[in-house]
Amino acid sequence: MSPETLGLVFICVLSVALFIGFPVAFTLIILSIVFGYIGFGWVVFDLMVYQYFSLMEDPIWAAVPLFLFMGLVLEESGMMERLFRAFQLLLAPVRGSLYLVVAISATIFATATGIVGASVVLLGVMAAPTMNKCGYNVRMSSGIITAGGTLGILIPPSVMLVVMGPIVGVSVVDLFSAAIIPGILLAVLFAGYALLRSFIQPHMGPPLPKDQRASSVSYIFRELCAGLVPPAGLVMACLGSILLGWATTTEGAAMGACGAVILMLAYRRFTWARVYKAGMQTLEVSGMVVFLVGASNFFGAVFSRLGTPTMITEALVGLGLGPIGTILIILLIIFILGWPLEWIPIVLIVVPIVLPVIKAFEINLVWFSILVAVCLQTAWLSPPVALASYWLKGVVPEWKLKDIYIGMLQFMGLQALGTLLLLFFPQIVLWLPSILAR
Repeated sequence: MSPETLGLVFICVLSVALFIGFPVAFTLIILSIVFGYIGFGWVVFDLMVYQYFSLMEDPIWAAVPLFLFMGLVLEESGMMERLFRAFQLLLAPVRGSLYLVVAISATIFATATGIVGASVVLLGVMAAPTMNKCGYNVRMSSGIITAGGTLGILIPPSVMLVVMGPIVGVSVVDLFSAAIIPGILLAVLFAGYALLRSFIQPHMGPPLPKDQRASSVSYIFRELCAGLVPPAGLVMACLGSILLGWATTTEGAAMGACGAVILMLAYRRFTWARVYKAGMQTLEVSGMVVFLVGASNFFGAVFSRLGTPTMITEALVGLGLGPIGTILIILLIIFILGWPLEWIPIVLIVVPIVLPVIKAFEINLVWFSILVAVCLQTAWLSPPVALASYWLKGVVPEWKLKDIYIGMLQFMGLQALGTLLLLFFPQIVLWLPSILAR
């Protein structure tokens, strides 16, 4: 058996193991050792040590726990609830106002947390009771909450983009700047669709009743300043310093983590128990991510040494589909894999496999990375495995899962529209990075 064919067998065995449910990291390591040893002998162990040491020496990975800690501390600080309440009071007279409040809040949450599960749960806890009380449509409500929550996977400081940058070989700063406009575009599509439906069908999103509105304009202004100015300042200090080149990604993440603790103190929510909880969750998630990245680096090194990526590249290029056709096939595969798998194995396994194909067509890697991110975001809303639906169902048990699914499918269509816009109009992604590079 040739090394290239052995690599194909490797991928098949790996796919079966992952779909059965074996742990991703250990499966990657064990199968890489087995097939690497069969393919080129004892060198596979040297390769494993080298890949893990090279990972640990890269300072970019320190940004992962720092961004996670920032988001978790902000979640514990109670700032999100106050922000949501401020927008609710401001937009109360508008038809479909709660849909708009969810879309705006979700966008701001994404810049502060970057954690999909936390955003969906938080939005569900804050918005669902008021939506039920005001007679809002359950399907539209569940759709915009889950779709808005998934913006955390795309809008900086997305942990996925921090992981994807070194994997693809592009600057995390470029990915951050490239993701901002697509993230805002999707948020506008979500809000615009919900508001349009509310104006065409007024019963779907009536204005809030008098008892849900503020007593004075000055009260709204105070709440808006208290809820919006601190997180906006933190985001400008953290992401702004990164995008403008004043700080590295890791330095900006450290600034954000420190600022989140200061805001927790300012909101008088600081307790050692909350800090400990955020720290332990950060340790669990970042440890898992770094371990998986090391395993995927090892897998990629073994797979490349077997020569299978070259064979796959030649086969796809030989189909004559061109760059757009090839990208569509790749995005379709990623979308389907996004049903049973989370983003981590897809970014760490699938993306390195197709990367030589993308390079062969000389496709812009930043543009491709954002397309993958948006496609994975769409997969979060795809029944029957869509995790966002179960998170929402967990905090709003009175909503039927069937209604949540139907609501998500509407917004999945908007996600698909957004993906096509980014595919056929690359400057939506590439304009801001080109401006910042000047």
